[in-house]
Amino acid sequence: MKVTFLGTGTSQGVPVIGCDCEVCQSPDPHDKRLRPSILLQHHDLNLVIDTGPDFRQQMLRAGVQKIEAVLLTHEHNDHIIGIDDVRPFNFRYRLDMPVYADPRVQAQLRERFAYIFAVDGYPGIPRLELRNIEKSKRFEVNGLSVLPIEVIHGRLHVLGYRFGDFTYITDAKYISEASQDLIKGSKILVLNALHHQMHYSHFNLEEALEMIDILQPERAYLTHISHYMGLHREVNAQLPAGVQLAHDGLELEIDLA
Repeated sequence: MKVTFLGTGTSQGVPVIGCDCEVCQSPDPHDKRLRPSILLQHHDLNLVIDTGPDFRQQMLRAGVQKIEAVLLTHEHNDHIIGIDDVRPFNFRYRLDMPVYADPRVQAQLRERFAYIFAVDGYPGIPRLELRNIEKSKRFEVNGLSVLPIEVIHGRLHVLGYRFGDFTYITDAKYISEASQDLIKGSKILVLNALHHQMHYSHFNLEEALEMIDILQPERAYLTHISHYMGLHREVNAQLPAGVQLAHDGLELEIDLA
């Protein structure tokens, strides 16, 4: 399986509009971060986790010709608001897009994108096929086994996902022991680390490193990174062995055997 980081930034992205800090003004492409999302490619399957406001740009930048499914972690705008841009895939392949989400997220999609689900919807709207998933209950997408793992984001219960030895978690502040047990054994872990200060709904860098120490993956990549974290090259140089900041465009090869 190949994993491509489509976006590794926060809800505002990096650079932040109107900000003149050294990170936002950095010429280093590693400091340019779109909203958080990844692309997984497994045999003939292309699967995207989250469709934020940069989804169209991410698809074009990665040269994606087709996706077979979308997995959603939760309903915040930086994770779902680009869902309308699945339309080119609908049009080209004449298929509804399978979207996997828990019932609460599905309800939010129906409310916030009411035009998609209207009985008398107009021609050209996105065509979505909502598919229900539950925490800790495995399911398959075109033969790829997926394990949804519940984490806590402020007061919101959101989902991370495990695929074989690879686990992807974004927007977490707390991970229960039961969920930790589902993550342990992962060789590669992606985990959110917002910046250095305490935050009410996200791990900061210290908390993320503590959780990585508990979970003991072989390698860990940090995502959902704010401009307050600092310059990519400087922060990376200070991280423990086996841990690094992810960046947009980073590609990983994962052995699912």
